[in-house]
Amino acid sequence: MSLKMTQSSSASVVIYSGGMDSFTVLHRALRENRQVHALSFNYGQRHVRELEVARQVCTELGIPHQVVDITAIHGLIDNSALTDASREMPDGDYAEDNLTSTVVPNRNMVLLSLAIAKAVNIGASRVDYGAHGGDHVLYPDCRPQFVEAMNAVAAIANFSPVEIHAPYLKRSKSEILADGLAMGLDYAKTWTCYEGGQHACGRCGSCRERLAAFAANGASDPLTYSCQPDLHHPHDNHEG
Repeated sequence: MSLKMTQSSSASVVIYSGGMDSFTVLHRALRENRQVHALSFNYGQRHVRELEVARQVCTELGIPHQVVDITAIHGLIDNSALTDASREMPDGDYAEDNLTSTVVPNRNMVLLSLAIAKAVNIGASRVDYGAHGGDHVLYPDCRPQFVEAMNAVAAIANFSPVEIHAPYLKRSKSEILADGLAMGLDYAKTWTCYEGGQHACGRCGSCRERLAAFAANGASDPLTYSCQPDLHHPHDNHEG
């Protein structure tokens, strides 16, 4: 048996979408002095604004960044408002009755499998990703039992075991933001909106959740919004 590289206990592959959660995870890994390899995916989502933001951040940080084109699988996962531009994007807070259509079939299992492969290929011991507590109701592939099961598989699927590290798995969106603000992160360098317009829409569940997280932290979101929603009942849920 021979391995391409000797495994490094300090190297991490970070699944980096360009959104605020993965942006925070990326910087957290850097603060831990991990050797970060950022990995982004184009799976045929409605827009690639997040990927453009991710490229810019990694260039500024001077860290390796790979954008993987897996659009060939689009026909397998196109039954979602996030991957079918002809479907209406639901507005409003995250709730089972209106946001189920944003679930992309098996997305995190696919992305984690590819990230684990890259980790083994370059000798990294860890894959980091930004699932968090608010995702658990709507997104089965963000729940602790899913992460634990994938972690068990990642330990035996290759000669080199890989740890799946989800540091915010049991924490809320506002707690993630609080951590990032404490690190002095600039969230103008992120994109959260489900739409890819010049400005964030302010209407979709992802925008509303982001704005609620900033409000909960007594902070102003540096992004410009087409409209400012009325957040009387903020929910604390999704984004990668």
